Amino acid sequence: MIPKECKRLAEVDFPIAVVSKHSAREKSIRHGHPSTLHLWWARRPLAACRAMLLGLLLPDPVDEHCPPNFKTKARALLARTTGKIGPADMDLRAAILLFIGDFADWNNSTRPVYLETGRGLVKVAHGDEPPLVVDPFAGGGSIPLEALRLGCDAFASDLNPVACLINKVLLEDIPRHGQALADELRKVGAEVKQSAEKELAEFYPPDPDGARPIAYLWARTVRCEAPNCGAEIPLLRSLWLCKKAERRHALRPSLVRQESQVPRVEFELFVPINETEVESGFAAGGKARCPACSTVLSGQRVRSQLTLDRGGGSPKFNSTGKRVGGARLIAVVTSTEAITGRTYRLPAQQDYKACFFASQQAHAGSPTEQINSIRPSPNARGLSAVTRFGIATFSDLYTRRQIEALIVHSQVVAKLPSGMTKKALALVVGRVANAWTSVSRWHQTRETVEGAFNGQKIAMVWDFAEAMPFGGATGGWDGAVEWVKGVIERTGSFPSIGQVQQSDAAKPVLAEDSAAVWFTDPPYYDAVPYADLSDFFLVWLRRALPELGASDPYTPANKLSPKTEECVWNQTWKDEDGQPKTRSFFERKFSTVAVTGRKTLADDGIGCVVFAHKSTDGWESLLTGLIAGGFVITASWPIITEMAERTNARGTASLMGSVHLVCRPRPDDAGIGDWGQVLRELPKRVADWMTRLQEEGVRGADLVFACIGPALEVFSRYSKVVDAQEREIPLGGNPEAREAHQRGFLAFVWEVVGRMALEQVLGTAESRARNGAAGALEEDARLTALFLWTLQATTQETASAANSDEDEAPDDEVDEEDEAPAGKKKKKGLTLPFDVARRFAQPLGIHLDAWEGRCIETEKGIVRLIPVLDRAEQLFGEDGAEAVADRLEKHRAGPIQRYLPGMEPDEETQRVPIKGRKRKGGANVSDESLHRHHGATTLDHVHAAMLLQSAGRANALRTLLTAETERGPDFLRLANALSALYPKDSDEKRLLDAMLLAVPR
Repeated sequence: MIPKECKRLAEVDFPIAVVSKHSAREKSIRHGHPSTLHLWWARRPLAACRAMLLGLLLPDPVDEHCPPNFKTKARALLARTTGKIGPADMDLRAAILLFIGDFADWNNSTRPVYLETGRGLVKVAHGDEPPLVVDPFAGGGSIPLEALRLGCDAFASDLNPVACLINKVLLEDIPRHGQALADELRKVGAEVKQSAEKELAEFYPPDPDGARPIAYLWARTVRCEAPNCGAEIPLLRSLWLCKKAERRHALRPSLVRQESQVPRVEFELFVPINETEVESGFAAGGKARCPACSTVLSGQRVRSQLTLDRGGGSPKFNSTGKRVGGARLIAVVTSTEAITGRTYRLPAQQDYKACFFASQQAHAGSPTEQINSIRPSPNARGLSAVTRFGIATFSDLYTRRQIEALIVHSQVVAKLPSGMTKKALALVVGRVANAWTSVSRWHQTRETVEGAFNGQKIAMVWDFAEAMPFGGATGGWDGAVEWVKGVIERTGSFPSIGQVQQSDAAKPVLAEDSAAVWFTDPPYYDAVPYADLSDFFLVWLRRALPELGASDPYTPANKLSPKTEECVWNQTWKDEDGQPKTRSFFERKFSTVAVTGRKTLADDGIGCVVFAHKSTDGWESLLTGLIAGGFVITASWPIITEMAERTNARGTASLMGSVHLVCRPRPDDAGIGDWGQVLRELPKRVADWMTRLQEEGVRGADLVFACIGPALEVFSRYSKVVDAQEREIPLGGNPEAREAHQRGFLAFVWEVVGRMALEQVLGTAESRARNGAAGALEEDARLTALFLWTLQATTQETASAANSDEDEAPDDEVDEEDEAPAGKKKKKGLTLPFDVARRFAQPLGIHLDAWEGRCIETEKGIVRLIPVLDRAEQLFGEDGAEAVADRLEKHRAGPIQRYLPGMEPDEETQRVPIKGRKRKGGANVSDESLHRHHGATTLDHVHAAMLLQSAGRANALRTLLTAETERGPDFLRLANALSALYPKDSDEKRLLDAMLLAVPR
């Protein structure tokens, strides 16, 4: 057994880069991956969980307390995968780290040699009795699954019934039955399909020529409100059907006008030769364009019409079955044995006839229909985009025919006798519930139906794809069965079976001192509304699996998932006392969770908490709860778990990594810390960690938040920390206060990190600028440098995230939530949350308000750097700006990316857009003219030189550069620093590098 005094490997070293590579790659692994068993949000990559668990479970061979028996047997076990190991303890540590990195590879996760080695190492470290790994926020089950893989006992609990069902299948049924479960699932799944297909036959007829429909492509409709028009507007974003290079299909509209009737648009199919042949659609930016009179219907009117029709997802019929409104069928995707690939046809009367039959079904009032009429909260996060369009119940998310298909499949599954496949088949129902909706999309390149969820929300879409339940393609019942079966077959066998329980993480359910590892990924403060999102599935899973119960076990009146006890910041819901769930609730709740975890964990056990939220409030709340719960932070490892090309990470401080905080129970006799001593230790601890992480390619926001962990080791080892006046220093506080007991410890951590960042990029004088250090650059230079440093992306090679359940919407998709204000385009560019910028700036003597309108702009809690090209008039005056604009309009190769607008300009020089202005003649853009504006700073001079470079003003540029190089080194020092910090593909980077080439040598 591992002595209590012995450090675990994860407390001293970890193969960050290798594990990060495998973790990010998992986003592109689909078939057979446990994440495809059923949708769950913000899952932990298996690679990160497997690697971190090994680091937590294994002792450090270099530690003097490491058992000699472990070292001897570990060498023998590792020889099969790592080869010859040197004689030193450091050699053994390196070999274990190499194995951990290699075992993180998905391809090695089921290879016998790696499984035997990993399980053997754990057994040598812990003896014959497997260590117990506990995860109280099990979610998608990644952590407990990897615990089982390593031969541990695993206890997984979650408050959410959907998460518990996923874990029941993943941790209990699959380990218990293995391949037999997969074989039985295929057999029973086929029987379910056969039974359902017989009952639904009249709703999904085959084509007369024998072709089988795969998907039906629909468009919601609204009516033109222009006088003397009234035409129906099909809300099509695009007239493309298929964009495959070798097989293109599109729609060509034509207008039909008949006397005494409103005009209508008809379509024909054609094969376009090039992009220009395909006309634009009739819906964009939340608005609709009439095909008859070109009148644009505002987003408000579109919403109003769709709201009256409860989202407009189903067609409307008169008593004879003729369509008279609602959703319009645009095309049908079919498959036939005679033709390879998909074919497309226009809708026929038989297609509408089948939908009419479905609309006549009388399920209203039945027990199953009552469940489906449950309303999500109007403010339910993640669902607000659709509720704004009149979708008031979960049934409004489906066409009438889709509801029939889901009801029948759910009922067939529910009537099955209890057996090994029933829970797995319920998950199949959950998968098709996500695909068979009126907010599913047709992917025009892959030619597949994409589910309702777009990341962590359901977006409103105008035109949607209705999957054929029995078509055999992705989106159908067979496809869903195959996805679940693939997970069962690929997950592999385990030496033990997990234990799953629905429970509140704050309430103890295990004996005290029973767990060897307490490893969990708690809710991310206010980032993911798990309960709101899971309700989408719960209304169907309860139908298919009555064993789930009809209500919340904690609040029986609640027919959906538990909300009151959920550990999140979400003021839509209230806590047990009837108060909104604010930040303080999250803090208190997680503190109670940590106390429970501390009691469950053995004294010689170890914990790990994963967090990936960029909100400083979220971090403070989590850390406050963890430390108050009795834990000491002993290490902090950022593992890159996100795709480098995520659209929502471009130009922002989005975390690419999830920070794994390694922690241990704080001894009951922990003493009181001296604030002066803590403050003296802090810089070295942070500096050492920054150096270590930067060697692994960790940068920017990932580096900032990862440094919080080791800094907390200094602080959290004490029961409390007090200053010379015996005043307790809290973890968080007011970062703008002067006294330590009011500022809080984390404010000093941010200050230390900021100073060290400035030392790296600008030199030591800048880090001491608050104290009036000689030679320091002005505040705007330091602010810009810190801003860009924080936005650096962690180095990571990643694969494509194709087919991910959590993909962002494709580029041709529009999230029709709110129309943009008239004439106002969304600003793009480099941004930071205001609180992050403030926490860096304030302790370094940078006054954000002084630079508002000059180099930054703050709006709605977000700070942007003003693009250099937007500063032309500010720096050169109106004539100079016109000269620059004229040159740019004539010669720029492509659109100039806007980065970060900002601070309020002086009264005499209000900033105006430069695009489209006419040059009135020669403008004075010399160095002398620059001095007349703002008492120009070094950053102003650098930006001016970049603008002169962009405008091709070679003489003025030479004049400015000569003057700057003669004046001193600051200009080149700042220019070179910014060149290293700007994103490689940015216009600023290109302009800066080109300008530097013109510097006199």
